[in-house]
Amino acid sequence: MKISIIGSGYVGLVTGVCLAEKGHSIICVDADHEKVANINQGVPPIYEQGLKELLKKNIHVNLRATADLRQAVIDTEVSLITVGTPFDGEQIDLAQIKEASHQIGEALRDKKSYHLVVVKSTIVPGTTDDVVVPILEKTTRKKAGYDFGVGMNPEFLREGVAVEDFMTPDRIVLGAIDPKSLDWMEKIYQGFENVDKVRTNNRTAEMIKYTANSLLATMISFSNEIANLSAAIGDIDVTEVMQGVHLDKRLSPIFENGKRIMPPIIEFLKAGCGFGGSCFPKDVKALIAHGKQVGKPMKILEAVIEVNQKQPRAIVSLIKKYFPDLKKIRIAVLGLAFKPGTDDMRESPAIPIVRNLSEQGAVIKAYDPVALNAAQKVLGNNNITYCRNLSQTIEDVDVVVLLTCWEEFQQIPKLFDNLKPQPLLVDGRRMLDKSSFSRYDGIGL
Repeated sequence: MKISIIGSGYVGLVTGVCLAEKGHSIICVDADHEKVANINQGVPPIYEQGLKELLKKNIHVNLRATADLRQAVIDTEVSLITVGTPFDGEQIDLAQIKEASHQIGEALRDKKSYHLVVVKSTIVPGTTDDVVVPILEKTTRKKAGYDFGVGMNPEFLREGVAVEDFMTPDRIVLGAIDPKSLDWMEKIYQGFENVDKVRTNNRTAEMIKYTANSLLATMISFSNEIANLSAAIGDIDVTEVMQGVHLDKRLSPIFENGKRIMPPIIEFLKAGCGFGGSCFPKDVKALIAHGKQVGKPMKILEAVIEVNQKQPRAIVSLIKKYFPDLKKIRIAVLGLAFKPGTDDMRESPAIPIVRNLSEQGAVIKAYDPVALNAAQKVLGNNNITYCRNLSQTIEDVDVVVLLTCWEEFQQIPKLFDNLKPQPLLVDGRRMLDKSSFSRYDGIGL
């Protein structure tokens, strides 16, 4: 199919590149002319494993980028809206959704053939039907469900492995206002075989996305609450607690041959320094706010956010157990992105942790395999030295704090053998074996 993708950010570009790889003809649209130029040169504006290779393979073959939204819509059969929906503290900001809908509608006003408009941006239930459809109908002067189709197709992409998630999805959710829209949406995903598809209405599709993210965020905050209680009681290691929980065969099934499988879902039942990123914090807060608007307070989700916002303080408290006065204490911070596999700093727990340590006078060395440039833009240079390799970062420090589970950090025990004396290792992700260190502390210990 000929598909225009409105918004070439994280979701839009990954979607466009992957659909091009599947054989569709893709036009990525963005108002940022520099981003458009980079994409057309095969240079992705974000770091994502495998994205650069697929972009170079498909650019000017099945994919191109443009700033001309109107012509892109006219030249295609389907338009996917993938613009941002930031949360302003009270509700998600629909300004970009409204503007994209308006511009698409103006283009469709003069287009005689049927066209399908699909929202992929994360929006609260009711937005497609109550906001997008009226704008499209007003600007096109046509009737949705007759002259053009409208659907909602949420994304379930994990940063760091988004290309893999798109190419081998665990489910595809298709919401729409009518059967014809659904059938056209099915055509987009014809090349995805043996994948469960949910055909539903727009409101349900929107709710599935928020529910999925809220469940995972809840699991993380639950694990962190158990970790904090374990530490307060004493003589309990939350990693052993959670290991005992994970062995429940409903979480880790045992096959007839006696082999146990440990599903990825149990990764969310591990203690750490909190969740971040562009999805979990924003989506949970947005659902809480939407619940208030319709008169249904979301008490559990409110607690999820409260626990998460406090969790970075636990790292600082661990350090202050050993160094009550942090002034001039040399601290190496390992991992700045909110998770491994990405350079995304949005809502990263490292941000409040580093800022708190810096405000208390600590001298900080920071390292991340991918996110150094992004981190420097967010954190600045006050009391922070950004290092280009792991071994340099942990030399001549009093404390090493691990905040992101990069695979490279598995080398830390070996590197510590060469440090005399060894610094204190504070494991904010409980990633490393505590017995490998002479001085070790961590969340839930």
